[in-house]
Amino acid sequence: MNKTIFLTGIILGGSAVLLGAFGSHTLKELLNEEALETFKIGTTYQMYHALFLLILSGITKIQKSALEKVYFFMITGVLLFSCSLYFISMKEIHGFEISYFGIITPLGGLLMIIAWLLLGYYGFTQLEGATRNK
Repeated sequence: MNKTIFLTGIILGGSAVLLGAFGSHTLKELLNEEALETFKIGTTYQMYHALFLLILSGITKIQKSALEKVYFFMITGVLLFSCSLYFISMKEIHGFEISYFGIITPLGGLLMIIAWLLLGYYGFTQLEGATRNK
C-alpha cells in the first residue's frame, strides 16, 4: 500500500506542475483573472496533498487499514476538489453548465479534511501506543 500511496503522490505532484504550467502559459490567454485564480487554487491544493501522500507513504507505525482509509479519503477529496475547480475555471472554454459542480468542490474539501482528521486520530492512538510499549 505504501508504494501505491507514494506513486499516487508522485503522479499528483507531477501533474500539478504540468497543470500549473498549462494554466500559466496557455490558459492565461484564454481565461479571465478570476478563472485563472480558481485554476491556481486547484493546482495549489493538488500539490499540497501530493506532498501529504508522499509523507503518508513513509509512515510505517500506523496500521495498513488505517492508512488505506486516510488514502481513500484524501485521493477522493483531491480529485473531487481540484478537478471540479479545473472544470469550473474553464467554463469560458467548454461552455458546459456547471451549477451542479457547486456541491462537488466543497464535498472534495470535506473529504480532504476528514483525511487530515483521520491521520491525526490514527497518529495519536496508534503512535502513542507504539511509544508506550517501548
